[in-house]
Amino acid sequence: GPRLFGLPPGADFAKDLLIGLEQRLKPHPPEAWAQVEIYVNTQRMRRRLIDLLAAGPARFLPQIRLVSSLGDQALLPPAAPPLRLRLELAQLIRKLLDAQPDLAARTATFDLADSLADLMAEMQSEGVAPAALHDLDVSHLSAHWARTRSFITLVEHYFDTAAPEGLAAEARNRLAAEQLCQEWQSAPPKHPVIIAGSTGSRGPTAMLMAAVAQLPQGAVVLPGFDFTLPAKVWDGLDRVLESEDHPQFRFRRLADRLDLHPTDTRPWIADSEPNPARNRLISLALRPAPVTDQWLDEGRNLTDIAQATETLTLIEAPSPRAEATAIALRLRKAAEDGQIAALITPDRMLTRQVTAALDRWRIEPDDSAGQPLQLSAPGRFLRQVADLFGQKLTAEALLALLKHPLTASTADIRGPHLLWTRELELHVRRYSVAFPDAGALTTWAAKKKQDDGRAGWAAWLGDLLAGLDSAVIVPLSDHCDRHIALANALAAGPGAAGSGALWLKPAGEKSAAVLDELRTEAGHGGLLSPVEFSDLLYAVLSREEVRDPISPHPGVMIWGTLEARVQGADLVILGGLNEGSWPQIPAPDPWLNREMRANLGLLLPERRIGLSAHDFQQAVAAREVVLTRAIRDAEAETVASRWLNRLTNLLDGLERQGGREALQAMRARGEECLKLAAQIDTPAAQIPPAHRPAPCPPVEARPEKLSVTRIQTLIRDPYAIYAETILGLRALDPLAQQPDPPLRGIILHKIMELFVEAGVNPDPQIANADLMDIADRVLSEMAPWPAARALWRARLERVADEFLTQEASRRSRGTPAALEVKGAVVLDNGFRLTAEADRIDLLNDATLAIYDYKTGAPPTDKQVLYFDKQLLLEAAIAERAGFGEIAATEVSHAAYIGLGSKSGEGKNQLRSGLADETLDRLGALIDQYAQRTQGYASRRAIFKRDEHRDYDHLARYGEWDETDDPIEQEVGNAS
Repeated sequence: GPRLFGLPPGADFAKDLLIGLEQRLKPHPPEAWAQVEIYVNTQRMRRRLIDLLAAGPARFLPQIRLVSSLGDQALLPPAAPPLRLRLELAQLIRKLLDAQPDLAARTATFDLADSLADLMAEMQSEGVAPAALHDLDVSHLSAHWARTRSFITLVEHYFDTAAPEGLAAEARNRLAAEQLCQEWQSAPPKHPVIIAGSTGSRGPTAMLMAAVAQLPQGAVVLPGFDFTLPAKVWDGLDRVLESEDHPQFRFRRLADRLDLHPTDTRPWIADSEPNPARNRLISLALRPAPVTDQWLDEGRNLTDIAQATETLTLIEAPSPRAEATAIALRLRKAAEDGQIAALITPDRMLTRQVTAALDRWRIEPDDSAGQPLQLSAPGRFLRQVADLFGQKLTAEALLALLKHPLTASTADIRGPHLLWTRELELHVRRYSVAFPDAGALTTWAAKKKQDDGRAGWAAWLGDLLAGLDSAVIVPLSDHCDRHIALANALAAGPGAAGSGALWLKPAGEKSAAVLDELRTEAGHGGLLSPVEFSDLLYAVLSREEVRDPISPHPGVMIWGTLEARVQGADLVILGGLNEGSWPQIPAPDPWLNREMRANLGLLLPERRIGLSAHDFQQAVAAREVVLTRAIRDAEAETVASRWLNRLTNLLDGLERQGGREALQAMRARGEECLKLAAQIDTPAAQIPPAHRPAPCPPVEARPEKLSVTRIQTLIRDPYAIYAETILGLRALDPLAQQPDPPLRGIILHKIMELFVEAGVNPDPQIANADLMDIADRVLSEMAPWPAARALWRARLERVADEFLTQEASRRSRGTPAALEVKGAVVLDNGFRLTAEADRIDLLNDATLAIYDYKTGAPPTDKQVLYFDKQLLLEAAIAERAGFGEIAATEVSHAAYIGLGSKSGEGKNQLRSGLADETLDRLGALIDQYAQRTQGYASRRAIFKRDEHRDYDHLARYGEWDETDDPIEQEVGNAS
């Protein structure tokens, strides 16, 4: 009869497979080993079997094949390249979307092509013909199915085995399995044939397993077979929709296919379980949901819980970072102790965090999944280069590319390149060069009187970037040629041949291979826009991974759940045990719902959950296991994985059998790991907290002049004056100018200046039109954001009528004498006060009025009296003839003109003698700061506590608050 064998959860599958094979071949001559044919499901499993055989004793090597390479064995034509299929599907989808734009967005072309190719591959693998889709009864479904069918009809001809495009890999593999099974049925092989390590979750594999099990010398060795599962539980696994998420469901399906009962499965070797007690515990915990009442009946028979959980540790970390640090610390200890340790998790974010944490000890784990190619240095570089095409080059995109480690990576060029990049960035920030082009680069280079090579560098860069913004639609091959040429030139650097370090090392070699394939298949890609080419390149790179086979630590590994089925390790860490991570949430299917999949015989979403459950059952049965999860993520509390939840609930309910005590011990061991991990980031000695600073620099270093707008800063935050004028520190301008309130103020000031300067028409309607015409012109020049332009124009339009009414009143009282005029006055102590007044009017009574435009809320009377003294000081300067050609004249009126939510002219801020009094108080304040003992306190009188200031970080704000007294300290040396 059919031969089904199994190895229990926790067994070292590869090692025990060879032990069982050796036991069976012992009576046979040595050459019998060479006649054995073994089929495995992963290349990693194949390599491990070869390594174990090579370790001795000396023997002939069996024929070890991959299930996925059956087509080669059946001598079928090569499979059509998957990339070619996706390119052709993208063309078909693009044409369909052009004809029916309401089906989907054009930007989704490549995503639809990928998902459609995956559906096609699944149908071919499971032997579902397109005709089955048309035979479905969808009368009770929404109109969405009609849209789905219009897409699926695009690919029907690909199912023809004689299609000129060639067979897809999945169809080729199924056809090979069918041919091999027919061949074996008519002429069974006379040598042993073994399929090992597969669960039979895919159609061709299950077909092959059933055929091999019935061969005269065939055998199927199942991984993680639960020999403790009672027959009545096996009998209950016959309902697909209810049982497919159980870890042993696929073995029940395979047994049904062979007309066997799962209990007929025999152990491959005896005594291969590392911890039989734990297998019984996990088996009971994972019983199907409808029969969890068996916990009450069978739980009382678990009398060896202490033995089952003795080497189990449960880490419930407060955050993903703490979880990653604890895992890294445990892996480091295993490496020091000489243990083989493996982290098993489907959470790729967690694996990256663990890898980063291990880097502090210079430990690089052997990650089976490697690094996504699009996140590698060459992948990022190629994506950045592709994004240059078809759009105007921004400063952010240019500088990000210039700073990439592969740009100008030729020896002796990288150093000067980085220097010029830094100086170019300072220029771009200082002069707000939003869209640098060849002219802007030449202007920057010309600022250096003595050329140090930057002129040639700027010319090289300008030539490369010229004409990239042309959004032409050309064949994919042209896009590939332009992209590769530009990438090579940028990677080489100015005056250098070749491509620098772009195509070196494993990531570079892999990137070169991917681009070569894309260039080879470009004839199937059709015409693309630059944006579509960029999307395509990202999609192609994201499907590949890259591994470094040289530097990883041999005893620290990161496995996916598939590798964990057939590998062995001394310590196994199951990480990310939260719902959504393990098991992962099934990806949304844009084509078929769950009912339609079941009717077609396709794989249900529960299949992935069931496979994850089997992986968990297999891995948790290892000798020493650490279970980890984070209680919270960046957004909210997490939910423990259903399998971990079942295990803890079962243990907590078995109080008489010692389950609750065992669970507490597991958590206690986890708490110890978390405490050790927390100590890593805890300094050996406490760093004393900073005090609220009030530095006292030498008197001669203190500022001898300030503008009227900085006087408020001197009063509210003297430390900012110290940092800016004495230390010479200024915050860098943003790389990309944003439509922020300061810029809005600058633009509105400019609008008012031009409008008042041009004169106001007495007709309100004409004046309104003139104002808005000037606003449109200024906004188009200074605000390159359409949304911000529309919003700011609407706000100005809302207050325009009131402004014009009050402007007419102001015109009746006087005439504008100066706009945006600069002025200054020297105080009695020699301090120079400067100003730039928005507007000064000469009134009919021969006095002056000073106005200041406010886009925000104008200051209150108390703010003017104690802090915001700008208008009062400008009045004092005007009365002393400080504004150029304006003679010394009494200022009788000073007011703010609101252009924001509080519109209109405010009250007169002046009273008799207030300007002179304000100037005298300023002189006294300057005299006070002329003393060596007077410090520049940080955040002396900030308007809002949550207000962010440019120099808060320098003052170490956060280690102290405004309630602390400032500590005055002399700094610097007096000359």
